[in-house]
Amino acid sequence: MTTALFGGSFDPVHLGHVNAVRSLLKSSLVPDRVIIMPAFVNPFKAGLERENRADCTDRLEMCRIAFNALPRCEISDYEVKKASLSYTADTLEHLREIYPEDELILMMGSDSLATLPSWNRFRDIINMAHIAAVSRSIEESRKIEGYSQAVRAAGGRVTIIETEPFDISSTEIREKIVNNQDISCFVDENVVKYIMSKSIYKQGDS
Repeated sequence: MTTALFGGSFDPVHLGHVNAVRSLLKSSLVPDRVIIMPAFVNPFKAGLERENRADCTDRLEMCRIAFNALPRCEISDYEVKKASLSYTADTLEHLREIYPEDELILMMGSDSLATLPSWNRFRDIINMAHIAAVSRSIEESRKIEGYSQAVRAAGGRVTIIETEPFDISSTEIREKIVNNQDISCFVDENVVKYIMSKSIYKQGDS
């Protein structure tokens, strides 16, 4: 069995995230399950203002909605329930305890792969998990090949997962929501309905 981990803030989850998981499911790595795990606090974002951000409950629910139609996907509240900084090495160890016989895959984008050697317990991470690096273009694939050299030199395994182009971030989507701009081409329609029904990211308007 193979278990893939896809973590992040998902604030909000968007079609780029969904496309990446869909591409992983069709890739040569063929995971038996993909665990989508929203972070309680991303270590690289711990100092950011929380204005116009969704709380943990809403981010979990948006992920459930967004990934509902994809097979073999599970939404995990493990890091949210920890209520502390989320370090990938600790989460991978948790998954090894649950699935001791499984091969682990860690999904990430090119930006994360570029900084991976500086992550907490980097060598433990690459010893525990095969890295699935998501690429949205030929140019990004070239960058990933460059970033992969440091990981492979340290004994890690990296596979490039090519997916559909997606050129907007969650930060930009939040800004569009605040400015009353249409986000329907970037976010699953049911997630959009959830965001609007709960006035997420626009709490200051009340």
